[in-house]
Amino acid sequence: MLSTDFKEHFKRNYLLAYPVVVSQLGHVLVGTADSMMVGRVGTNELAAASVANAVFSVMMMFGIGVSFGLTPLIAQSDGENNPRAGMRFFKHSFVINLVFGILLFSILLFGGYILDLLDQPKEVVELAKPYLVIIGFSMVPFMLFQTAKQFAEGLSMTKEAMYITISANVVNVGLNYVLIFGKLGFEPMGLVGAGWATLISRILMAIVMIIFVRKYERFKVYWSYLKVTVWNSKSFKKLLNLGVPTGFQYIFEVGAFATAAIMIGWMGAIPLAAHQVAINLASISYMMSTGISAAATVRVGNQLGQRDINTMKVAAYTCFLMAIIFMAFTGLIFMVFNEFLPSLYTNDLEVIRIAGSLLIIAALFQLSDGIQVVGLGALRGMGDVKLPTLVTFMAYWAIGLPVGYLLAFYFNLGEKGVWYGLLIGLSVTAVILFLRFKNRAAKLMQEFA
Repeated sequence: MLSTDFKEHFKRNYLLAYPVVVSQLGHVLVGTADSMMVGRVGTNELAAASVANAVFSVMMMFGIGVSFGLTPLIAQSDGENNPRAGMRFFKHSFVINLVFGILLFSILLFGGYILDLLDQPKEVVELAKPYLVIIGFSMVPFMLFQTAKQFAEGLSMTKEAMYITISANVVNVGLNYVLIFGKLGFEPMGLVGAGWATLISRILMAIVMIIFVRKYERFKVYWSYLKVTVWNSKSFKKLLNLGVPTGFQYIFEVGAFATAAIMIGWMGAIPLAAHQVAINLASISYMMSTGISAAATVRVGNQLGQRDINTMKVAAYTCFLMAIIFMAFTGLIFMVFNEFLPSLYTNDLEVIRIAGSLLIIAALFQLSDGIQVVGLGALRGMGDVKLPTLVTFMAYWAIGLPVGYLLAFYFNLGEKGVWYGLLIGLSVTAVILFLRFKNRAAKLMQEFA
């Protein structure tokens, strides 16, 4: 039986997490909708979406990480009842995220040259290039959306971003149908049409989220402290010291999965398409668990601001438990429906067979994935991001990918070998980050005793 204290934390964490879960799921579902609908056009188009999204996801997740630097600072300011500091961080974060959005788009403009260097099938690369440029431009409105979203989430207001994200996904699916297949008088645009649908939906998301943050009654006290002519290098530094390492945490993990896609691409278009299907499904559960991670960041940051370390510990451990329960459930779904789920993406029986075998491996790393992402969120709430960044780098790039390469190409396990390497990297990360949080929490208990 769970204690009353744990039940209360479950409730509070759930109310914080589920809108973030839906919002994060919404970001993934943009790619999922593109893959499902483009997969009906052809296998090469599905493989092209895989390659392009592998490159784009690295940039997007880095941008998300940078924007996450705002959340713990807003949560701590709220715990200290200091709206002046909260608005100062929000204002500086807006500038940082705008600059990074433009910078990441500039990098993706050269994505075609990157694709040429990845030794992928020529017909796949040619389809992927224009799609990557279009969704690359969506980084700018996406980062502005993230600024307003992380500000609201730092104040424990998570539902509004959820509603906006759901609405944007409805728009994206509708535009996909019109532009990919050529409806309502439009010429069929295939994969490029999916790119335009993504861009338009993300512009709408940014506009609506910014309007909400600017007009909502609760935020008026924050806006009363806005001084557009006053800038503080310390605020920029504090946000960057939290956001940039967090961005690299995501780069190291998502980059590892992107590199896995490249290695599998060396095996041909069919294994690559199967990888795209399986990784897209696995990323759905991962992005949903980042909602629990976001709740951990807010709860830990808020309780740390109040100097209530015992409550902070219980809130964080409850988030770990929630992630374990949720990811165990998704792992079971992957095992039971390992061939049905890929059939939603494609009619190619070989792609379905390979993707189904990869989903069995994905089921095994669900627990590790949930624990490590909540560990990152809880440590971020403490302002502890540098060592966790090093841990993610070593686990994926010094262990996971090299092991995956050896298993795939020297032990002839193919695409399964690459995925076994990812499983090992995730497991190492999960253990180290959980122990890191446990030790940091114990030190804070002694400090504030």
